[in-house]
Amino acid sequence: MPLQSIELFAGAGGLALGFSEHGVAHQAVVEWNSHACQTIRRNQSAKVEPLSHWPDVTEGDVRQFQYDAFQGIDLVTGGPPCQPFSMGGKAGGFLDPRDMFPQAIRAVRETQPSAFVFENVQGLKRAAFSDYFRYILLQLEYPAFQARTNEPWMLHLARLDRHKGTRARSEYRVEWRLVNAANYGVPQKRMRIFIVGFRADLPNQYEFPSASHSQEALLLDQWGTDGLYWERHRVARRNRPVRPEGIERKLQGLLALDPAQVRLPWLTVRDAIADLPDPERRPDVELVAAHRFQPGARSYAGHTGSPLDEPAKALKAGDHGVPGGENMLRRPDGSVRYFTVRESARIQTFPDSFIFEGSWGETMRQLGNAVPVRLASVMAGSVCGHLRAARQAPPLLAVA
Repeated sequence: MPLQSIELFAGAGGLALGFSEHGVAHQAVVEWNSHACQTIRRNQSAKVEPLSHWPDVTEGDVRQFQYDAFQGIDLVTGGPPCQPFSMGGKAGGFLDPRDMFPQAIRAVRETQPSAFVFENVQGLKRAAFSDYFRYILLQLEYPAFQARTNEPWMLHLARLDRHKGTRARSEYRVEWRLVNAANYGVPQKRMRIFIVGFRADLPNQYEFPSASHSQEALLLDQWGTDGLYWERHRVARRNRPVRPEGIERKLQGLLALDPAQVRLPWLTVRDAIADLPDPERRPDVELVAAHRFQPGARSYAGHTGSPLDEPAKALKAGDHGVPGGENMLRRPDGSVRYFTVRESARIQTFPDSFIFEGSWGETMRQLGNAVPVRLASVMAGSVCGHLRAARQAPPLLAVA
């Protein structure tokens, strides 16, 4: 029997797609952005798998969503809006009306799931938010220990601290980890926090999945004796980047490492899009869906784009724009252009069959907010595997 879930803050569906790959049946998919909802509906109507098996998306404010029918569900997952904690945003944190962590916590409190997974930006762990981040984690550990009417969050935090100090039994075991998507086979250097919780009566300690890819392996692949990366992509020597300064000493150190430490090479932008025609230079580009040239890209100090032969910078979204040129490709000759929708979807590891609704800007906003599907799948495999194994083990009689 598949695991049952509620997907909150679904966006274009990246996290939900990853969980679907591991036998999870979504019972509700909730999202407020109309363009993202249209994207999910478009793929459902086109019979794109596994979306054709998802329920109709609930378009609306998650604060109005009712959980009465989902008591004891297996999983609650989602990525609460990241803008309140984003490095490039206004960083309003708990003062930002877009902070939806209270709603994520409400979902856990009212459904009492076996497990939950929430994703957010690394800005959540900034020093300025350290108390609030601890407050989020404590509420997820003790979701039934609610704030009083009109109680300021810092007073509630103090009461939670005292409650935990009395060795009160945890309702959930909560762990968090800052991960780089590139370390899990995503062609993008995207730092994200995952918060994972399991009901405290379930046995066994959860461990986050180990990294499978590394920068060190990419350096060996590109600049080792055989230059396998360039040969694989049929890049002539005259068209390869200049050999990095000091790379010989670096390679000597890497060759001395245990191969298990090196792992698989990071995937690069070239790895992701090499088979797509250049939309600026090739007239046959319209043969590829959602792969249209977008004019206007330019490079200047601090706005340089993503190099072709490295993982991309983290795709961005939001009214603050893309301060580092994250949504641009930088070719080896230094010229730049915007990524197309299809290229951006590849970088976020959405399948080529996936269709996005909206203008280029709106679609890039959906992609910039999405969880990379491959990273979501790695996390989902780990969480679902642990949950299934825990259910087969004898239950814990007491949890301190």
